[in-house]
Amino acid sequence: MMKNKKIISCAICGAETTREHNPHLPLTPEELADAAYDAWKAGAAIIHLHVRDEEGKATQDPDTFRKTIKLIRERCDVIVEVTTGGAVGMTDEERLEVVSLDPEMASLDCGTMNFGDDYILNTLPVMKKFAVAMKERGIRPTLECFDLSHVYAARMLVDEGLVDAPYHFSFVLGVPGGVRYDVETLDFMVRRIPEGADWTIIGIGGKASLQAHYGALSLGGHLRVGFEDNVYYSKGVLADSNAQLVERAVRIIKEAGFEPATPEEVRKHFKLRGYES
Repeated sequence: MMKNKKIISCAICGAETTREHNPHLPLTPEELADAAYDAWKAGAAIIHLHVRDEEGKATQDPDTFRKTIKLIRERCDVIVEVTTGGAVGMTDEERLEVVSLDPEMASLDCGTMNFGDDYILNTLPVMKKFAVAMKERGIRPTLECFDLSHVYAARMLVDEGLVDAPYHFSFVLGVPGGVRYDVETLDFMVRRIPEGADWTIIGIGGKASLQAHYGALSLGGHLRVGFEDNVYYSKGVLADSNAQLVERAVRIIKEAGFEPATPEEVRKHFKLRGYES
């Protein structure tokens, strides 16, 4: 574990958030790169990346990802974690295509979940296929768990050798139709991941997002912020930028007696590409 360090991830746009939710939402590759740079400058070590097409709709187009990642890397050394969750209605093949770009990290959804009035399908064979593809290319997966059953499914991937240590889980709580956030539920899930695994909390919506920061720090976890998860700074007040949410996370971390981890520290800790095991 990184002594006294906390990782801040920033999900700068997501697949479902629109400018009707927040007019400051970045959409184009250039806007996403600007948002990533500002979030890095504010203290984020990881950018969780979705991209959009020319109409502002979610896409898994590798060329759009490639262009966006290139623009980000030209400006800063932030770690780019690409989504393989994609968006509602995407095929498995669409969602997985982005791993061909060999990102350092990628999300791996660990089960089927309600997503508002829709749902996202992740069968166990699909999860195994995604895990194998990431392992073959040396990509560190973030095991995204929206439910307790997802934790046990992720542990199956671990037990079968499809995911190697060090393990990184993320708990996504507060999605409409899914498990709501409270610290008791978070604690229950944390106790069921492999010993020594790292984890990040993702609280969906303004209330859950901020409360989850404090829950994570009290239980030994890391934080994720960003417009994918929450577009508000406070009740009824829209955030000006992703960076503003990162800045608050940094303040909370420091007030709790910790320091935000740098990208270099996270690369070494997670043994990302370029670091020896």
